[in-house]
Amino acid sequence: MKQKAKPKKDAAAQPLQRRPHICFERIIPDDQDPERHVRRALRAEMVAAAGRTLSADEVGHVALMAVVASKRWGAGFKLRCRFLDGSAKMQKKGRTLCKQWEKYANVAIKFVSKGPAEVRISFYADDGSWSAVGRDALNTTYFPPHLPTMNFGWVRDDSDPEEDRAVILHEFGHALGCVHEHQSPTFDRKWNKAAVFQYFQGPPNFWGKPDIEHNVLKKYSPSGIKATEFDPKSIMLYSFDAELFADGKGGTNENSQLSTTDRVMIRKMYPA
Repeated sequence: MKQKAKPKKDAAAQPLQRRPHICFERIIPDDQDPERHVRRALRAEMVAAAGRTLSADEVGHVALMAVVASKRWGAGFKLRCRFLDGSAKMQKKGRTLCKQWEKYANVAIKFVSKGPAEVRISFYADDGSWSAVGRDALNTTYFPPHLPTMNFGWVRDDSDPEEDRAVILHEFGHALGCVHEHQSPTFDRKWNKAAVFQYFQGPPNFWGKPDIEHNVLKKYSPSGIKATEFDPKSIMLYSFDAELFADGKGGTNENSQLSTTDRVMIRKMYPA
């Protein structure tokens, strides 16, 4: 394995050596969501629970969390999945690795070769990895039935098995309604914003600043939400280099397995 070069001190001015892949959370826009009345009701409840007037930005984040809360599949749900493309080897990786969620969640992940499927998986939709969040996959305006609701853009026949496991478990976590751990209200790390912007404007993400703000820097609002303690071992947390932080605490873990907290959380989301 090629040894990683030692980074220079000025992370904002120097190109960083390893660029992690970070996926999009494909949450549908409000104007395309037929269940927006559910979100509005939840939003009102959360604002009331906060006991204070929220800023426009805070209300937006509260609404986002309401979407996630309303998009879980029912306990015992049979989640049909279908591959739209990909080699037999790539499909086997997806079919096998996602089943780890079934061990802890009361939901059946069933692969079909034809016909309707709530989760439609591509490997070539684009060069990123992403997933619809929970029941957003049912919105045919945003996710037409002939197009994917999930993409494994980094999984290939010869890709690294550990990275494949991390990507597939992570994206299926989104499909079950989980969100990014580094955007949890309890994530207490201090970002080096200049380094973060430089990092993700380059390959493999090529994001503009709004996308970086949305996918990396912004946290979900804690208002009216009971957040669990931040889990550094969660499969929903990406590996970030130390240079991206300004607190001197080092980088985050490279997680490729469901953590104990992941297992407990998904049991609560999908009880027996």
